[in-house]
Amino acid sequence: MRITQERIPAPGAALAADVAVPPGACGVVLFAHGSGSSRHSPRNRYVAGELRAAGLGTVLADLLTHPEERLDDMTGELRFDIDLLATRVAALTDWAMADPRTTGLGIGLFGASTGAAAALVAAARRPRYVRAVVSRGGRPDLAGDALTAVHRPTLLIVGGDDHAVIELNRRAAARLAGESRLEIVPGASHLFEEPGTLTQVAHLTAAWFTRHLPHQAEAP
Repeated sequence: MRITQERIPAPGAALAADVAVPPGACGVVLFAHGSGSSRHSPRNRYVAGELRAAGLGTVLADLLTHPEERLDDMTGELRFDIDLLATRVAALTDWAMADPRTTGLGIGLFGASTGAAAALVAAARRPRYVRAVVSRGGRPDLAGDALTAVHRPTLLIVGGDDHAVIELNRRAAARLAGESRLEIVPGASHLFEEPGTLTQVAHLTAAWFTRHLPHQAEAP
């Protein structure tokens, strides 16, 4: 399967992205990185590979431009700018709805850390396009009142040793308007670096998206 490098338009930016769509894909998953990460994140690239093996297309895009990344490396401020990140994820969603390789496919959003909040806000802004959301070690609480506007099925995956984030996810799950499930991976820390834990994340994610994405997307 060929992975192509794209420049995807967004308000005030062109986002570098790696796009792969297997033949007969049953959906496409857009990745929302957070906390200073990028499309080169080895954890997200591993999950993306497992999703492609399950018959899903993937779009891994940098949500920040190179100048923005340099600023964020110095200040750390843009990784917590949920509105900016959500605007970029919504732009990726619009692009996926129009691109010939992915138009008509159900769209899922996969968010990690602060990217999970951006994914949830984008899901609230694009309710007719986004069909499901998965958060890995995420901060869904940072989505604020947008949680009450997310009606699509949402899976929250948290490491069993990430105690503070578990509680934040429980509170966020209670505010989500649609179906939600909290999965706690035993023995996993925030980054799921322990042997076998990221594999569990990938399997849970693939099962969630293959269940919820294979439906005809709604027309604009």
